[in-house]
This record gives sequence, structure tokens and C-alpha cells, in this order.
Amino acid sequence: MLDVRRMQVLRAVITSGSVTAAAANLGYTPSAVSQQVAALEKQAGIPLLERVGRGVRPTAAGRLLSEHAAVIGRQVAEAETALADLRAGRTGLLVIRYFATAGATLMAPAVARLRREQPGVRVDLRMTDPGDPLPEVVEGRADLAVVVRPRGLRQRGLHLAPLLDDPYRAVLPKGHRLAAKRVLDLADLADEPWVRGDWPGPCLDAVLEGCAAAGFSPDFVVESEDYATAQGFVAAGLGIGLIPEMGLTSRHPGVAVRRVRGPEPVRAIQAAVRETSLGQPALGALITALTEAASP
Repeated sequence: MLDVRRMQVLRAVITSGSVTAAAANLGYTPSAVSQQVAALEKQAGIPLLERVGRGVRPTAAGRLLSEHAAVIGRQVAEAETALADLRAGRTGLLVIRYFATAGATLMAPAVARLRREQPGVRVDLRMTDPGDPLPEVVEGRADLAVVVRPRGLRQRGLHLAPLLDDPYRAVLPKGHRLAAKRVLDLADLADEPWVRGDWPGPCLDAVLEGCAAAGFSPDFVVESEDYATAQGFVAAGLGIGLIPEMGLTSRHPGVAVRRVRGPEPVRAIQAAVRETSLGQPALGALITALTEAASP
């Protein structure tokens, strides 16, 4: 196999016209340059230089290797520039996973800001409902995932950056007897039929834990896979429900939304990244953008 470093030495000899001039340009001794060329000739199995007076000129094989050395030199320079851009966060690919209600509120403004500030960074953005994106982050198949996880949760190898607390609101049919109250005690809803708007998982857990703290378990009579559909079932009078504020950006005209207390269920939304990735500038810029998008 030809030695790339020796090819660059050969090119320096050819472009400068002599071993002595090449040695001066490279900071080597003339004997070291001659040794490098001789070793390359041995690898190539053919003469690469011939003497002309006090200088040298390339053979056909020497010109061939010199031309390839020039191409390799340009490619190495381009690779160094690309690597510097990647280290600085000016280029690269970020694989991002998020759940539906985080899309418009958090992901859209954050990704728009990232593209303005880091236009060379490509984004692979996909919604994960109802799946759990954390395994993708842990296994390196995703760089960041917006998830619902309890505050203070620790998972080996992961860093969870808090973004916001999203409180749940009571959603009632318009004209419901409890709609006259501005704030409801969660226990007021104990005997009502319920519409479920969450998939089983951390979001539904926040509802169930809140109800348990209020002393009851909700009686789900209708199950839905998204908050918009859940609102439709509530508006039709099939039951009441708890929906987080981020799931109420588009309210059904047939529902009344009220705060709850005793307790007020809250889902903690966080950005999950691998601890080993925290030093990546582009990823840091995205986390900053998400944090600011989550700020009131």
C-alpha cells in the first residue's frame, strides 16, 4: 500500500524542482526527503524521479502519484474544514423525536430558530406518539427527544433538561352543572363518567396519580387517542376529562375548560439527550431554543 505522507513529500520535490528545495519547504533534511522518496519508489516498484543537472524531474509514474497526492491534499483540507464546521455546530445532522402536542408549541419555534442561526445543520424531525422515544436516544438512533417524565428522574447515560410544567384542566360539556365554578376540586369529578384522551404512559399516569391523591379512580367510559377527539366526545355529553393546557390550543366550541385543584395534575415536559452528546454545539443550540420556546 502506498504511503500518503511519502506521496506528499514526492509532490513537494516535484513542485520545487529539487530535493534540497523540498527539504527547506518541508522543514526536513535533504537526506530525510531522499529516504522518503526512495521508500515510496520501493513501494511503487518503479522509478519516480530522474536527475536533470542539479535538479530532478518526475517520471511518468512520479507525475501520476504527484497528481493523486494533490487530490488527496485537497480532500484532506476539505475534510479538516468540514470537521471544524461540525465541531463548531455549523453543520451536521440532528435526529429529533417529539410527541404531538409538543409540536406546534415547542418544536416549531425551536427548529425555526435553529435553522436561522445554524442553516448548515440538517434536522430529521419525527413524531413518536404513542411510542417511547427514549430507547432511540439511549441507543444513539436519536440525538434528542421531547418527553414527559417526572421531575428529578434519573436514567443512566441520559441528561433530562426541564422545559416546562404543563398543568391539566378539567374539560366539561357546555352547560354541565360544574361549569359554573371557575376552579374545581378534583374530587368534584369523582362520580362523573370520564373520557380518556391519553395513551397509556407518563401523560395518563399524571392523571391517574392526581385522581388517586384526590381519593378516587376515574371511570373511563370512552377512550380516545388524541385530545381533539376527546374534546368531541366531551362536547357530545359522553363524559368529562382532564386535558393538559398544551392539548387545548384548539378548543372545541362545545366544551368548558376549568382549572382544578386538590391536587392539580401536571405533566413535566423535558428534553432528553445522551450525556456524552452534551458538548455538541448544534445540540446545545437546540436545547436553548427549546428552553426559550417553553418560557412564558
